[in-house]
Parts: sequence; structure tokens; C-alpha cells
Amino acid sequence: MWLIVGLGNPGSEYETTRHNIGFLTLDNLVERTGAVRASSSSFHGELYKREKLLFLKPATYMNRSGISVQAVKEFYKVELENIIVIHDDLDLLFGALRFKRGGGNGGHNGLKSIDALIGKEYLRVRMGIGKPLYKSQTADYVLSPFAKQEMELLPQWIDRAAEATLELTRHRLDYVSSRYSVKRLELKTS
Repeated sequence: MWLIVGLGNPGSEYETTRHNIGFLTLDNLVERTGAVRASSSSFHGELYKREKLLFLKPATYMNRSGISVQAVKEFYKVELENIIVIHDDLDLLFGALRFKRGGGNGGHNGLKSIDALIGKEYLRVRMGIGKPLYKSQTADYVLSPFAKQEMELLPQWIDRAAEATLELTRHRLDYVSSRYSVKRLELKTS
């Protein structure tokens, strides 16, 4: 059993903000796999299931994401190494895609919450959102909507991240990383 978690904040006001790239990618995965709703209020989020794949969008707000992840992990007895968390990353340029297992949280409150409740050795799909000019602007920056030019890139970026996430359930991390990592995304023209 695999648990794939997309991080974000519930509510329409956060829907297309940088902090919600995990939710946007999870929506793509649910649609792409035909997963069906399997949620219960005890999971503190929206849960979807397709065969051996569980897809979770915590409804606890970012800084309490671990509560939802822990509830699903324990109920379905998912091993830590079979958990994948998709999240925004300030330390990567917009459009970057990186993968790793474990490590620090880089100040990300969603990761801090998950680390505290289940440990750190889960897989991470890091989606770069860039960073503001000044550190004091971080909270406003992550909760701001994507710029117009960034919105044009979102569909292909999210598709790539979703495809890579599914590949992580079938292949080793180094294989997926070498095949899907990008430093920044360029708009494809047909």
C-alpha cells in the first residue's frame, strides 16, 4: 500500500496559491488514476483510493498536516518508506522538480508537522516555487497566487510531477530522480 500526500490549505481562497501546489498535483493524480473517495472524518482530510494507492489532501491546514497523515498511515498500516509527500519548496526555482528521501524540513511547516508525528524517512516530491526578495515576505509569498506566466506553466509542471510520483511507486528513487528532475521548467511550444 502506498500513501501519496499533497500538501496545501483547504478553502477556495488558497486554491491557486504557491503553498497549494501539492493539492493541485494530488487532484491531477486522483483524476489520472480514477481514484474514488474513501474519506472518513477520522482522517482529517480528503482521502481517495485506487487499488494499492491512497491519495490524501489533509484538511488540517498546513501546520497540522501530520495529524491527517498519521491517521491514514496508522489505519491502513502504511510503511514509512511507502509514503510520498508532494510539497512546495522555497529553496528551488519556480518550476523545479526534485526528489529525496528524508532530510530536513527547510522551515516548511507541513513537513515539520509530518516529521514530528511519523518520522522523516518518507519520500518527497519537491516542487520549486522560488522565494521572495526578503525573508520577512515569506508568509505572504507562499500564500499568494501564481503569476500569469507561471499559470501558463502549471499544467505541464503538475503533469510531470504527477507522472513522476506514480513512477516512485514502481521504481527506485535514483531512477525517478534521474529521469524527472528539472532545475526550472520552460514553456513547451508545439
